[in-house]
Amino acid sequence: MADAVVCASVYSQGDIFPLLTGICPPALLVLLRRSWSTCASPEEVDEEWQGLDENVAHVPFFAERYSEAEMIKRSQAFYELLNKRRSVRFLSDEPVPREVIDNVIRTAGTSPSGAHTEPWTFVVVQDPDVKHKIREIVEEEEEINYKKRMGDKWVNDLKRLRTNWIKEYLDTAPYLILIFKQVYGRLPNGKKKTHYYNEISVSIACGILLAALQNAGLYTVTTTPLNCGPHLRALLRRPANEKLLLLLPVGYPKRDATVPVLTRKPLEDIMVVV
Repeated sequence: MADAVVCASVYSQGDIFPLLTGICPPALLVLLRRSWSTCASPEEVDEEWQGLDENVAHVPFFAERYSEAEMIKRSQAFYELLNKRRSVRFLSDEPVPREVIDNVIRTAGTSPSGAHTEPWTFVVVQDPDVKHKIREIVEEEEEINYKKRMGDKWVNDLKRLRTNWIKEYLDTAPYLILIFKQVYGRLPNGKKKTHYYNEISVSIACGILLAALQNAGLYTVTTTPLNCGPHLRALLRRPANEKLLLLLPVGYPKRDATVPVLTRKPLEDIMVVV
């Protein structure tokens, strides 16, 4: 993997992927293709110098502070709320107030980002025809993914979750939220503006969005439909600097919705104290 990444940083995309096809698993090739777009050539780095104003005003910061008892109470309550979060694939078509969607995306927009570039675009789709076109694009590619690209191990690992390439929730969910990372921006003079750590920044925003949805009583399933990004970007008329990161169907669970019986790792398995 390390050799492949070094190789990819030296050669052009057209040169390297034919070479890697014979030595890398299909799933790894997909991930390499997705990450390629975040890399900039040395020539681009020179072009992308931002020249941002260094004289941004700084003001005193006053934070609300809680008692230790209140901190423990609030942190425990927030954990219990988020521990109820489940990935739900059976979503109702029951309407959801648009104001709630505005609020959760506004909340996601409070996320930190590299050099405060805020490199995210949240596309909210509510039009039934557009949702269905998205479903057609995703299902066509997902069938190929399951049958060819993902490989037997990946497909077998998903069997216990009973997932497949049929995505009914893309039609039934009242909203689809497609989160795009802006791999670069544009300055007023038209030159590229570097978006540092754009994928990490947008991923953090997605985590905050998931928490905000749970807090509002809404459910989703995080989907990363492989090889669908360019088609969906074209459908939604997004610019070339935006790459699809996540697709979230959002709504209420159906009354007969089911989820797999899963457990989460205990604290001692996920935290190390030094």
